[in-house]
Amino acid sequence: MSKIRKGAETMVEMQNRLWSTGTTSRRFWKMPIAVAMSLMFLLVGCANGTSQRTGTGDPAASRQQAPSTRQIDARQAERLQRVMMPLIKNMNHPLQLNKVRVTLLDDPQINAANAGGGDFYVTTGLLEKASDDHLRGVLAHEVAHADLGHVAKAQAIGTGMNIGIFILDQIIPGSGYITPLVADLGVMRPFSRQEEYEADAHGVQILQRAGYNGKQVMGNTLTWLLQTAGQSGGFFETHPGTDDRIQRIHDLS
Repeated sequence: MSKIRKGAETMVEMQNRLWSTGTTSRRFWKMPIAVAMSLMFLLVGCANGTSQRTGTGDPAASRQQAPSTRQIDARQAERLQRVMMPLIKNMNHPLQLNKVRVTLLDDPQINAANAGGGDFYVTTGLLEKASDDHLRGVLAHEVAHADLGHVAKAQAIGTGMNIGIFILDQIIPGSGYITPLVADLGVMRPFSRQEEYEADAHGVQILQRAGYNGKQVMGNTLTWLLQTAGQSGGFFETHPGTDDRIQRIHDLS
């Protein structure tokens, strides 16, 4: 595998944001997939074979061997649809429902992610432990990432950056092994933290349009995550500190 290809994949993986458990994107991709569902047809039934994730543009994901699916609780499927549909409809740029896929990951950790291309990931741990409002707050944050184009922008930046790294390595042999670390700490981390703040704020707006008290739902969700999953802040974390995010939500006008 070329350095460009390998480096770009690493940057793409890094942008698949996770909530406040401190789990890495690479580990997230290794979680077994329970079932891939179109949001429009959440109640149609369960796949009996293996599920494939399509349309995300993530080469790392396409190389993953798809595990066997298992029976999904129809009540949980209905719950996901009921909570998520109003959020999708109240985006600035609503996604086409036939392009929205929610993949349920069989993992006890509280987690969710937006992988771009209409693909969202939710863990069984989140569904089992979150109240409807907490689930709504988490999903509003992830839908906001999609509405703001964060994943697509991160993928484009990651690809361009790694082309530059490859060229530099041709001039200074060995620099390609150091540059990604510097770029990660000096460029991508602050950028992704800013995106988290933006997604929180825009998630509040989406919740407001859907008829909820956006600040209250998002603030309570972050407080619950802090109490349940612990603090995820620190310089070497993708997400800003959860308590800092809570304060920013309270400060919104």
